[in-house]
Amino acid sequence: MINQVTLVGRLTRDPDLRYTAEGKAVSTIVLAVNRNYRNQAGDFDADFVQCTLWQKTAENTANYCQKGSVIGITGRIQTRKYDNQEGKKVYVTEVVAETVRFLGPKPANKQQPEFEHIKG
Repeated sequence: MINQVTLVGRLTRDPDLRYTAEGKAVSTIVLAVNRNYRNQAGDFDADFVQCTLWQKTAENTANYCQKGSVIGITGRIQTRKYDNQEGKKVYVTEVVAETVRFLGPKPANKQQPEFEHIKG
């Protein structure tokens, strides 16, 4: 079976870096990815894809990217479910990133790493 995703888009907000109880870095981002065709108004619509990054990939992305940064992600689709506070099942589909590439120019207030390819 094959489960591989490649996305290029812009971050919709700054990455949020957290650490698990075991000390593993994790970051969730939302990537705005333009569709390849125009809508009836002549504009390109975008899909907003939730992505999860782990360990060094999460730390480096949080340190060197910000809202609006263009990045490329390769990874896999993952689905999960949980019960929310009201007891209803919530289903989540996300991309778990395996590699991240920084594609845009470096932000003025963050230092660009010496490498552009990160594998977590």
